[in-house]
Amino acid sequence: MLAGFIIGMKIKNFGSIMITVLENRVKLMKQGIPVKEKQEYIMNIDDISVDGEGIGRIEGYTMFIEGALPGEKVRVRVVKVGRNHGYGELLDIIEPSPNRVFPPCPYSARCGGCSLQHISYNSQIEFKTRRVRDALERIGKISDVMVHKTIGMQTPWRYRNKAQFPIRMDNGVLSIGFFMPGSHDIVDIDSCMIQHESCDKVIEIIRKFIRKYNIPVYDERTHRGIVRHVVTRMGFKTGQLMVVIVTNGRRLPYSNELVALLTSGLPNLISIVQNINSMKTNVILGNENLTLWGQDHIVDILAGLTFKISPLSFYQVNSAQTEVLYGKVLEYAGLTGKETVIDLYSGIGTISLFLARDAYKVYGIEEVPQAVYDAWENAKINGISNVEFIEGKAEDIIPELVDGGMRADVVVLDPPRKGCDQAVLDALARMAPPRIVYVSCNPATLARDLKFLTEQGYKVEEVQPVDMFPHTTHIECVVLMSRVEK
Repeated sequence: MLAGFIIGMKIKNFGSIMITVLENRVKLMKQGIPVKEKQEYIMNIDDISVDGEGIGRIEGYTMFIEGALPGEKVRVRVVKVGRNHGYGELLDIIEPSPNRVFPPCPYSARCGGCSLQHISYNSQIEFKTRRVRDALERIGKISDVMVHKTIGMQTPWRYRNKAQFPIRMDNGVLSIGFFMPGSHDIVDIDSCMIQHESCDKVIEIIRKFIRKYNIPVYDERTHRGIVRHVVTRMGFKTGQLMVVIVTNGRRLPYSNELVALLTSGLPNLISIVQNINSMKTNVILGNENLTLWGQDHIVDILAGLTFKISPLSFYQVNSAQTEVLYGKVLEYAGLTGKETVIDLYSGIGTISLFLARDAYKVYGIEEVPQAVYDAWENAKINGISNVEFIEGKAEDIIPELVDGGMRADVVVLDPPRKGCDQAVLDALARMAPPRIVYVSCNPATLARDLKFLTEQGYKVEEVQPVDMFPHTTHIECVVLMSRVEK
């Protein structure tokens, strides 16, 4: 008994000692940090982060300042202190950068959509090119490769063909707009300068509908209410507009009145869809659609090809730059009419059909059933017969194809932001196609995947960034890889 008591005391004392050691260690670390929360400092900004924040140092301690630019002297208030770096609030610009411009959007200071509006467009292009190069060198350990200058837009405004507006009711006040950075608080807007002009009218009509008929707005805390989001899709070449009302369940009071308001106010409207999402989730769209009026899809045209677009279809949001992007994919594919091509993450078949016009055979692999259906429809609409679409996850399908003896001359990858599943990369390494064209919207996961492929016998030939998302930190890339002969 006495021995047990002594052991217990030792364990208890050891725990107390460890807590004291940790507390002292924290104090020592804090003693080495030259800034304090809520205090103001003057500092110089030397660089910019991947998220668009200015980076500077106070007595060697790294600070991230949203809204600050390289080359500026600023006054900041420290809002958060960490072990290795802190965050500050920009209070005053003492010496502005020559690359600073006045944001034309009245919501830019509060909205989380366009974090680079205060930077000249030429500087945005330089920032995005450098971001891609840095990711390749730091994450991919790839430095001996040509990263071309980012291809920008001549007019980088009103370019988006898809908008998703959350709807909230806070203390009896209706808000329709976009989330503030790092929160679920909504900036109520009347107009968005990167969305098509038709979106402004849609917001106005939806706001009028909710107020006039007292429609319950969804509350994510209680999971009650009806209207969650409004989504718009626009065919830039055809002018066709779709409006999607996302609801918490099937019930949508006064739906006929909503149809009347939308159709009378939007002459280019051809589709009104109710999307049902009853899940407790941040995912915007559910899997079930009800057509309230008109068609269940819109049509758009890219480089002479016609595409049917449903509410759940993946379709690049910048139609003008998509033609540039896919043109580069086609160039890198180097097709002569004899090649078999596999297009992974093929969506509604946009890249597959671009390639099919110059290939012998194209296989598209896509996991979303509606997208696969649309892809077959798009092939039929365009009279393209040398393409086949396979439904399933890329990480399941491509290993099966390789095990079955499938070989391809060119493989095109266009994965989501998380990049390729390891099973996909392993299968590609075993298949060993002579050429891989990788389309990416995330330089970090792109660099990670390229590093693996270079270790499996591939060489990165060149990289072409394309600015699909002006005034944001996002960047799209096309990469050409070739198999190294051993």
